[in-house]
Amino acid sequence: MKGNLYFVHPTSVVDQGAVIGRDTKIWHFSHISAQAMIGQDCKIGQNVFISDHVKIGNNVKIQNNVSIYTGVVLEDDVFCGPSMVFTNIVNPRSKFPRNDPKYYQKTLVKQGASIGANATILCGITIGKHSFIGAASVVTKSVPDYGLVYGNPAMLKGWVCVCGKKLEGKNQEWMCPDCQKAYDINGQKVTAKI
Repeated sequence: MKGNLYFVHPTSVVDQGAVIGRDTKIWHFSHISAQAMIGQDCKIGQNVFISDHVKIGNNVKIQNNVSIYTGVVLEDDVFCGPSMVFTNIVNPRSKFPRNDPKYYQKTLVKQGASIGANATILCGITIGKHSFIGAASVVTKSVPDYGLVYGNPAMLKGWVCVCGKKLEGKNQEWMCPDCQKAYDINGQKVTAKI
């Protein structure tokens, strides 16, 4: 789209009033609702829907076929894999519509988290910073910072580095085998060493 500081493919729809940051790219057949807020340097894949009142930080990558509903907040550097699913109502019924915001549950995905392809995120939870959710997982409860979860239901299976690699170690001393960053882990509290 000429004249903007961001790119929108001609097949996509951006409703008037949506706020889109500089250098963001919105690809084929996507729909951005009027009251959505999208940060800078984001990549919105094909067939993505972003609802009203959704807030998306900077440098977020949303792969193809993802719908982000009212109540979802994505902080900076979040990755949403292809066809992963967010929900925003705990008990939907076709006969009893719950389109009032009082029914919407807030879901927060913190900075640097990655959500694998085809994962399902139940509403009302927090996905911790730099955590990693495995493909096809069903996440029914909050995930701690740096947590590695997968399965149905998703369970905590380990810890990951900010770079995304699984940490190795024992007791409280852990290290990334790739970038060599060191961490202290005490229970479910993970602290990166400087």
